[in-house]
Amino acid sequence: MAVKTEAYKEIIGKAGKARLIAVSKTKPVEDILELYKLGQRDFGENYVQELASKQTELPSDIRWHFIGHLQTNKVRVIAPFIDMIHGVDSYKLLAEINKQAVKNSRKIKVLLQIYIAEEETKFGLDKIELQDLLEKYFASDEMDGVQICGIMAMASFSENPHQIRVELNNAKTIFEQVKEKYFYHDDAFCELSMGMSADYLIALEEGSTMIRIGSLVFGERDTHTS
Repeated sequence: MAVKTEAYKEIIGKAGKARLIAVSKTKPVEDILELYKLGQRDFGENYVQELASKQTELPSDIRWHFIGHLQTNKVRVIAPFIDMIHGVDSYKLLAEINKQAVKNSRKIKVLLQIYIAEEETKFGLDKIELQDLLEKYFASDEMDGVQICGIMAMASFSENPHQIRVELNNAKTIFEQVKEKYFYHDDAFCELSMGMSADYLIALEEGSTMIRIGSLVFGERDTHTS
């Protein structure tokens, strides 16, 4: 069995009230089913076509999370079934998600991805872009198809735990500022998605409500699979 059952149970125990998003990209449906049988319902995917294919083969009560960089022209593929999109990093993408959600008579939950790492390869909004997106969102009367539920962030891939903690603490601060200014009376704005296999324990200490973990529960990914 490919799934690391004991590691999974240990992570669930450490997560407490935080939700585990099992990152199942490149993993076969058989592995996902193994975790499903243990009670896991939230799964994260990075590739649209792979996600769409798996969704048709797996139980309907799975909550699918798209956690990669999403192109606007691919939104329509996952709009009929996606539970949450973690990486909204532009107003253009938010508007397209809204458009496709309305077409499917749905309200799609989204997280706004902010940029906190020192690496230039990361996607995400800086503070000015984040504020601009939110101002446009609240100025529009045509955003009934999306529900902004919180913030997503990725720390630097670093072996320096202090740097990771500083970055994740910064994300928590931004989350709290956005909550106070824009979503003070909105209970749905409650998610802080941060923490992966290498840094999830620090993320939990810094207030993460969703941890995105793949290799610790599924084993190393099959890198040759797209």
